[in-house]
Amino acid sequence: MSITVGLDNYLVHGVHGFYDEEHLKPQPFNISIRVDLSSTVEDGKIGTTIDYAHLQQAIDAVVLNSEPIRLLESMAQRISGQIQSSELVEKVVVRIEKPEAPLPHPGGLPYIEYTWNR
Repeated sequence: MSITVGLDNYLVHGVHGFYDEEHLKPQPFNISIRVDLSSTVEDGKIGTTIDYAHLQQAIDAVVLNSEPIRLLESMAQRISGQIQSSELVEKVVVRIEKPEAPLPHPGGLPYIEYTWNR
């Protein structure tokens, strides 16, 4: 049996990016997290699962409450680190989309996806 808990398309604004000018004004980051649980969930016991609010708080702690992060890969690892300490968690997948990333010409949606396994 496998249970996945997730939060998709959480839009937050932060001052992150490789280039110094990206640290001057907030830009959007669209973040999705998927968590695979390693144990059976007991009805009525929130402590046997991962609360959606915890997923949002993990993103907020990294994107809203940290110094500028240069690489999305590092951002994803930090977000995952906020979640993977729970023994209930078997796998964490973090996807970060950066729709306003500086590209040489218009087109495409830049993203990274990070996977952590216990």
